[in-house]
Amino acid sequence: MINTFVAKSPIMKHKIAVIMGSSSDLSVMQAAVDILKTFGVSTEVDIISAHRTPEKLFEFSKNARQNGISVIIAGAGGAAHLPGMVASLTSLPVIGVPVKSSNSIDGWDSVLSILQMPAGVPVATVALNGAQNAGILAAQIIGVFDASVQTKLDAYKESLKAKVIKGSAEIKKSN
Repeated sequence: MINTFVAKSPIMKHKIAVIMGSSSDLSVMQAAVDILKTFGVSTEVDIISAHRTPEKLFEFSKNARQNGISVIIAGAGGAAHLPGMVASLTSLPVIGVPVKSSNSIDGWDSVLSILQMPAGVPVATVALNGAQNAGILAAQIIGVFDASVQTKLDAYKESLKAKVIKGSAEIKKSN
């Protein structure tokens, strides 16, 4: 019955929020925006600090769904509270990107802060500075309901395969 409903529904347009705790995180988080553009997914990008702008964090998180957001990618360094706080305030999927910042302990503080969420408040966590993978994961989530995004993801995966096969052939030829 669910499949029938989805099949009859018009293709939904999705928007992914890419948020970060500081403008210094943009150099990492831009990779999520760029990969989402290749899949034709619109993004909303903003700086929202869990510690310096908590009111903005609450307003954004509580209203994300009503503002057309489907998935939230939240990048943060240091204590990295942004992804978890957002996840505590919304039922939308949240993907955390630990950012190796100038004040981090080699990035481990960010990784563990995002990874170690309590039961009931999940945050999908990608690798340190792994914003591109966060973008791909967000696209995969909406690709379940949007055939055009899924088709682009399938082509992207095939291009990765082709790149490896080409590299393998070049190495074999040169040795």
